This record gives sequence, C-alpha cells and structure tokens, in this order.
Amino acid sequence: MAFKHVVDTERCKGCGLCKDVCPKNVLEISDTVSAKGYFPIFQARPEDCIHCTLCCVMCPDVAITIIESSDETPEKAMEEN
Repeated sequence: MAFKHVVDTERCKGCGLCKDVCPKNVLEISDTVSAKGYFPIFQARPEDCIHCTLCCVMCPDVAITIIESSDETPEKAMEEN
C-alpha cells in the first residue's frame, strides 16, 4: 500500500507549524492565496515525505491528513492474477 499526503487548503491558515515540525523539510508555504485569504501549505518535495504524521498532529486546524491509497492500477492487478 502507498500513502497519500492531503492538505485541505480551505482549512489551512498557513501558520507554518507543520513546516517547522517536518523532519524531512517537505512542506512549504504557498505563494497562492486561498479563498479565505490565507497562504496554505503544500508539499514542495513529496518524494521526501516519510509519512510520519507529525504535520497532521501539529496542525491546529486539522487541515492535513495522510491516507492509505492503492497504488495499483486495474491493469497491474490483472497481470498478477
């Protein structure tokens, strides 16, 4: 299974707490303003993310989640059978 890092840009206020706690320096504050007038966080280096969930725990607005996702395509699953 693979994991996916998701930021809810409508909830994120761009406080930077998650950026400060990230051990791999994956997160950056966006240059783009959200609908609510904030600069939300984004994954600048997603390939470096170790899915430790520290950003999720630190976020006061619960704007970050890490979910389990299937990285298998239907074609790949059929080849294995």
